[in-house]
This record gives sequence, C-alpha cells and structure tokens, in this order.
Amino acid sequence: MVKTGLLIFSTLLAFSLSAQNLRSFEISVKGDTINALDKTGLKQGKWVLHTEPLRGEPGYEEEGEFIDDKRVGPWRRYNLSGDILAIENYKWGFRDGKQQYFSMLGDLLREEGWIAMDPKNPYDTIEVPDLNNPMVMTTKIIKHETSELKHGIWKIYDPTNGAILKSESWFYGEKDNGLLGGGGGDNKPVSGEKSSTPKPKAVADWEKKNAGKKNIKVRDGRTG
Repeated sequence: MVKTGLLIFSTLLAFSLSAQNLRSFEISVKGDTINALDKTGLKQGKWVLHTEPLRGEPGYEEEGEFIDDKRVGPWRRYNLSGDILAIENYKWGFRDGKQQYFSMLGDLLREEGWIAMDPKNPYDTIEVPDLNNPMVMTTKIIKHETSELKHGIWKIYDPTNGAILKSESWFYGEKDNGLLGGGGGDNKPVSGEKSSTPKPKAVADWEKKNAGKKNIKVRDGRTG
C-alpha cells in the first residue's frame, strides 16, 4: 500500500512539474496528456487533430507527435468512423520515409517515398555514378530548393487483390532510371500505359535469345 501511494504521488508530482511548463493541455480517455501548448504557444508531445466535414469533403482525425510545432515520427489519419486512411512519417515537420494510403475498406492504395531536408542546412552530400563511367561513384554537393523531395519507391496497388499496378523510383526529387544512384525501380506502367524508359541492352539481348521459349525461370528477388 505504501509503495502504491508513493508511485501515485511520484506520478502526480511529475505531471504537476510538466504542467507548469505548459500554457494548456488536455487529458485523453487513457489518462495521457495530449494537445499541449508550451508557454510560447508551440505544440508539444502527443496530439489528436479533428477536422469536421466541410463542403462535401469528409471529416477525419489525425494523431501523432509534435516537437516545437513540427510533426515528427509516424502520424495516423482516420475517418470519423475510426477506419485507417493513412500512415505518414515526418521529420522536421516534413514528410520523410514511407507513406501509406488506404481505401475506406482498409486496402492499401499507394505507397510513397519522401526525404525531408533539414531547414537549418539546405545542402546535402550524396554519392552518384560518374556520368563518364557509371562504375565509379563521385561525391556531389546539392542544394535543395524545397524542404521535402520525392525519394524512394512509389507504388500504386489494385485494392481488390493487392497487385502492384505501377512502380517507379525517385532519387532526391528526380525520376530515377538507375543512373542517379537510387538503384532505379520497377518503373512498371499501369496496364495500357507505354513505358518511356528504354530496356537495358542486357535485358533486350536476353529476351531476344529466349524468345519463344517456355518455362524460363527468372530470378526476381523474391524468396520461397
């Protein structure tokens, strides 16, 4: 009983000390401190943002964490019925890493890749293949004009069966054809769409050699 009392007292004391540094806050149904504003008016800690339906647009709720008024880490968006709509990741208040978006039934619709730039340092050093010799890597210093750039694999899915309808790769805001250092991507077009990316010579030669053959085994990186 004494230990329980001390634990409760310690928790209340820590909460009281924390609250002294806040202008305002709310207590969630779980007892957590949320929607806190510090004395300077900046959002801090866990937040739940509610948006009402407006002009035909559905309402939604978002939950995640702020540091000094900037979104950080994973943020989740739900419709007002509680179904997941999106999982986004942030750094310095900008999208960073994998972003996922879902249908009203919870099926994955698309994935995006982004990279956030440090607002205090708009320059970045990257390794890219030498234009004269793709086998040699060279260091390049670039200045970013925006705070977030497309970076990584982007995919569009068929929500009915999960099949990938389109896949493309981006490298620091530029479409990657495999020469920018990002490794390229599937660059698969949607059915009926023609690809503007030419096939590598090795692939064209292989297809020509094996034309008309059946049951050709191809290694595609999958296991099992």
